[in-house]
Amino acid sequence: MSEGNRVTGMSVRGFAVASATAVTTVGAAVGVASGEDQSTATGDVEVVAADATLLAEIPAGTNVQAHAAALTQQADVQASAADSDARRQAQEAARIQAAEAASERRAEAEREAQEEAEREEAERAALEAQSASSSAGSGDFPIQSSYSKAEIQAMAQQMVAADQYTCFSAIVQHESGWDYTATNPSSGAYGLMQALPGSKMASAGADWQTNPATQISWGLNYMDDRYGSPCGAWEFWQANNWY
Repeated sequence: MSEGNRVTGMSVRGFAVASATAVTTVGAAVGVASGEDQSTATGDVEVVAADATLLAEIPAGTNVQAHAAALTQQADVQASAADSDARRQAQEAARIQAAEAASERRAEAEREAQEEAEREEAERAALEAQSASSSAGSGDFPIQSSYSKAEIQAMAQQMVAADQYTCFSAIVQHESGWDYTATNPSSGAYGLMQALPGSKMASAGADWQTNPATQISWGLNYMDDRYGSPCGAWEFWQANNWY
């Protein structure tokens, strides 16, 4: 082996993991070994890359170019491994973040579905309660040839929701004074609620002319459908003197 390809007692430290740093360092070593600086050819030559990791020692008499190529390849392999690990970590972080976001979306959808179900259940219960309070008709009370005011009011108290009875009673008192046969001589309005015409109460029962319970049932349905409740009807009545 020619003298230009050998170095006695030369060590190379500090090849950086990055290929560019490794090549620069190796280049410096090759220049010394080729005799570019004869003043240092006979002594130990130390090539140091600042802040680099020690990769290997080059023994005396080694082919510097071949060893430099091996070290450069080693640095490339390590850099590639580092890049691959970084990509895996980034992919794992992205996967975790996506999973957490999907979990939050599912939880939000479940909460919304639960709230919707609760609203529907509350509405259903309210409708059932309203239907129960307004569906009581003449069949729930014994048929009589006549009814007193107290008897009619007792019927209404059983048929009208407790929190709506005062409003219902106020309307009936103003309209008919609780007389289920009351007739307006000019308009023909009839019954407890002064339905106009009175025959519209037939939707609640064929005995609408003689059965206060039928008239109360019709009046509840009318107030609920048009004003939302007897109290809604009473509020309108107070502002307009009719409903």
